[in-house]
Amino acid sequence: MGKKILVICTGNSCRSQMAEGFLKSFDPGLEVFSAGTHPAPRVNPNAVKVMKELGIDISHHIPEKVDQYIDREWDYVITVCGGANESCPAFTGKVKQRLHIGFDDPADAVGSEEEVLAVYMRVRDEIKAGFYNFYQEIK
Repeated sequence: MGKKILVICTGNSCRSQMAEGFLKSFDPGLEVFSAGTHPAPRVNPNAVKVMKELGIDISHHIPEKVDQYIDREWDYVITVCGGANESCPAFTGKVKQRLHIGFDDPADAVGSEEEVLAVYMRVRDEIKAGFYNFYQEIK
């Protein structure tokens, strides 16, 4: 049975969804879930778009509230919040190891569509690298 991993942030619409997508692509045997303290109504369309460029489809993902995962046991709970203006959620469930791998929130990007997508691509690539390093350490 694969390791159980929960990736959390505030909205569960961008970073945690991308991290979940990457971890599942690295190893389908991992049990990966993502959630947020204040889940957005849907996964951010720009996150879906930049992940699709790499052949990972997260369009079917649905932002979920972290509370529904509190009663489960986890090997890893990873927070992905970034900026100082963002408070990282605390997870009080049963966790063997808590980690923080922080990233800027691409939803804060401003400018033309091209400029905004460039931020999403940068954050996506940082998430891929950060979570690949994590995966290499746990496999």
